[in-house]
Amino acid sequence: MKINEKTWSFVREHADEDVRKVALLGTKDPEVDLQMALVLIAGRQTARKKLPSWAAVEGIVFPPHLNLEQCSSEQTARYKAKIAGEGSRILVDLTGGFGVDFYWMSQDFAHRYYVEQNEALCEIAESNFRLLGLDCSVCCCDAATYLAQMPHVDLIFMDPARRNEHGGRTYGIEDCTPNVLELMPQLLERADRVMLKLSPMLDWRKAVEDIQKHNGSVSEVHIVSVDNECKELLLVVSKEPVVHLRLVCVNGDSIFENVPKVGMKCSLVNPHFLYEPNASIMKAGCFAEVEEQFPVRQIAPNSHLFLSDVEIENFPGRKFQIMAISSMNKQELKRRFGEITNQKLTSMESANIAVRNFPMTVDQLRKKLKLKDGGDTYIFATTMASGEHKLLICRKIG
Repeated sequence: MKINEKTWSFVREHADEDVRKVALLGTKDPEVDLQMALVLIAGRQTARKKLPSWAAVEGIVFPPHLNLEQCSSEQTARYKAKIAGEGSRILVDLTGGFGVDFYWMSQDFAHRYYVEQNEALCEIAESNFRLLGLDCSVCCCDAATYLAQMPHVDLIFMDPARRNEHGGRTYGIEDCTPNVLELMPQLLERADRVMLKLSPMLDWRKAVEDIQKHNGSVSEVHIVSVDNECKELLLVVSKEPVVHLRLVCVNGDSIFENVPKVGMKCSLVNPHFLYEPNASIMKAGCFAEVEEQFPVRQIAPNSHLFLSDVEIENFPGRKFQIMAISSMNKQELKRRFGEITNQKLTSMESANIAVRNFPMTVDQLRKKLKLKDGGDTYIFATTMASGEHKLLICRKIG
């Protein structure tokens, strides 16, 4: 990737400035490629949070905003590297893109092949890999063409584009480019395992069914969240029949895996704690599995909240101490709020309100309770298994 020194100097000089202001001011030096400089300045500013390791390397070239927006973060790319596995010899990434996933996944592979049909991205990736010290093969080619002539490998990775020809977002596997369902028979002929990165909007159960219809066996499903926001759905596919599907829900350093454990169960005689699963578990819908692994019970089938009479240190989500449970009766509410205020544990002038399977919105409930937003009190409005509407007044733990 050829970028002259005048352009790099301009980038360094304006590295921390507002890109829009830099664009308006421009430059009088004809040797400065202003458009390229603006892309590099904006890219590095984004990368400081998304790709800190790359942002710290002088000379790394960043692509236009859309490509940088679509690429994985360093955190999620490192997680994929763990799934890829040690000891494997050959990795092929058929949809290389900016190369973030490929770079981290390839670290434990002896032979690495990056494939991308966009010539500009190939040029950027090749330049960056060289700066990062990654020895690999870069091929500018579309996935289907490369797949048809490639030898057998250990792992193929694919992150199909989730935008149509008009730039609109798509979510279904069959609507992405390339269509991995059509390619599935060839993929499984050419690799021991195939890892697919799909939209977090997809129903993972439907995705598994679709792949099975095309002769693939999904052995692992990974739902990856960062800061409690679901980012990626990862499927590991092989040709061999799967006896037990491994389901893993990840939120930062918190990992929940669908492996039943034997432990004490929650009696719910006097529940003291409320638990809210993280975004990955919500997406997976594995609420029964949570009950199997922890001494908790669901409030009700559609409430997606759990109660326990013990504090659980490693629960995959937020946890709260229940200060009081009230109905919507005005007199009872007043009494409960008074009891909590008298304990001097919290103020009832404001609260963080959430509704789960409840006939009112947050705004409607806030107006009815006459509470401001914020503070250290949390109110979960929900419907119990009995059908009663209850308010669980809590304080957050940890």
